[in-house]
Amino acid sequence: QVQLIESGGGLVQAGGSLRLSCSASIRAFSIYTMGWFRQAPGKEREFVAAINGGGGSTYYADSVKGRFTISRNNAENTVNLQMNSLKPEDTAVYYCAAKVGFPKMYAHDYNYWGQGTQVTVSS
Repeated sequence: QVQLIESGGGLVQAGGSLRLSCSASIRAFSIYTMGWFRQAPGKEREFVAAINGGGGSTYYADSVKGRFTISRNNAENTVNLQMNSLKPEDTAVYYCAAKVGFPKMYAHDYNYWGQGTQVTVSS
């Protein structure tokens, strides 16, 4: 049974930082691409960042490039999303997701999802 549990969300002022973490109960964690997606009220779920199984390749949405950093620790089965210079438009529920194989930017490519953690950025 695969389980992904996000943590680290909260309320922060614009310009501030948050660090999201995702703990994965997955056998052979290192073969999974891990991704972060977000969904704001009334909007579709959108890609934020992804990292390949070995951690050597990362991908970002243009809207977060240069501000967010995805990383993973395969020894601890965790993936993190460091979010700096946060903007009100970053407000959303953030989801951790996992898939086998190469990183993709589409939610439907991911097999496993966490329950989400709320990030709210005030102006």
